[in-house]
Amino acid sequence: MFTASNIHYEAAARTRGLACGGLGAIHQVVRGVGLVQALDRHVDLLKVHLPYTESDHILNIAYNILASGTCLQDLELRRNDEVYLDALGTSSIPDPTTAGDFCRRFKTDEDVLALLAAINVCRLKVWKQQPPGFFELAVIDADGLIAATDGECKKGIDMSYNRLWSYHPLLISLANTKEMLFLVNRSGNRPSHEQADVYLDKAIELCLKGGFRNILLRGDTDFSQTWKLDGWDAAGNIKFILGIDAMPNLRALAGALPESDWKRLQRQPRYQVKTSERTKPENVREAIVVKRGYTNQVLLYEDVAEFNYRPGHCKQDYRMIALRKTISVRKGDKEIRVEQRYFFYITNERGLAAEQIVFKANERCDQENLIAQLKDGGVRAMHNPLDNLHSNWAYMVIASLAWTLKTWCALLLPAPKGPWHERYQTERQELLKMEFKRFVNSMIQIPCQIVRTSRRIVYRMLSWNPWATALLRLSEAMREPLLC
Repeated sequence: MFTASNIHYEAAARTRGLACGGLGAIHQVVRGVGLVQALDRHVDLLKVHLPYTESDHILNIAYNILASGTCLQDLELRRNDEVYLDALGTSSIPDPTTAGDFCRRFKTDEDVLALLAAINVCRLKVWKQQPPGFFELAVIDADGLIAATDGECKKGIDMSYNRLWSYHPLLISLANTKEMLFLVNRSGNRPSHEQADVYLDKAIELCLKGGFRNILLRGDTDFSQTWKLDGWDAAGNIKFILGIDAMPNLRALAGALPESDWKRLQRQPRYQVKTSERTKPENVREAIVVKRGYTNQVLLYEDVAEFNYRPGHCKQDYRMIALRKTISVRKGDKEIRVEQRYFFYITNERGLAAEQIVFKANERCDQENLIAQLKDGGVRAMHNPLDNLHSNWAYMVIASLAWTLKTWCALLLPAPKGPWHERYQTERQELLKMEFKRFVNSMIQIPCQIVRTSRRIVYRMLSWNPWATALLRLSEAMREPLLC
């Protein structure tokens, strides 16, 4: 079907095109939320601004990622593209070496925290544009992640628990919008929960300042933070659902519960079948395991119960939700034994049933998708291109800004009342959940002819896709000032 044969290339005389035409709308968002001014006000690293300011360096790296760049070296392609420069209204941008040197100017924790503070100032402005229902509950998730590196001379790396030379960043995110609120780089051998209490408090302060009325904190077993529970509970509007290690005393307490206290956990299907349920395909992996006689573990059923428990650092009791998994251990097609394993969640949430607490805690697993996007999903914020802990920390935050701008595009996409309101709301939600690579292909990689006049820069679209209308609505909305 592909019949093209007589193909010729020519250099255009006057037509000047750009592949990443959606970048213009991103720059409108940046200017609309005041990110340029915030970065220049909070980040103070350069003694002389000749010719670049701090915001120029930071946005240069973020825009490179949005334009499908995968590393600092791709900046060389951008700086030699005259149309790219014209589209952003500049005559030059920093080259890869200069960009790396700028990241190495972040030498202390305070330098990187100032960068995070500048982004969060603008985040508050984006939140102010949201409807009242947006502020009912802020769900804050915490987790650590391994950022492995093959480099041997990067200061601050160490061997992680799974024997990888790496850094070990701490990620605090807002589950409502999948925004990264705080990112803290640490040496690879540091415990997952280190400094989590400090940055959870910072995230709580940020969300309350942004207008959220209630806070829910979630984390896995490394983030129980028992020394903070009484303080969070005393606030009144802060709830927590935190995993806690299955310690011997907890297993003993759960095992002593009468069987009548346990309730069978019925998990909801992942989605509703609209027509008729399809026949499940054969599980090839399971068949191989059985055929070769490997040891296999099969979940039979789950039960849930609860009891009151007071951690050693606390002065009052909290609900301890116990999840008991009954597992069949098989070798080939023969059952060897049946064993039970316990998982525990501590919470001050009194308004939900025990099984609902388990479901709420399991929803935190969605943060793994955010981690995957930041690590390998196109952002590549964790590939550690520089030579020390603070410079790589700064690069992580700057690269993650590309993801943040994608989220802000969704939150600022207008959905006016009217016959198309429901469709616009659906577009916002889909854009909010969209993977980064799909966002770049749908909203950024739109070929445009760039026409510069004395007063305007015109992005003349040369192709169309279903998301082009959303891009145009966003661009029009950002021509008006935002609510203060």
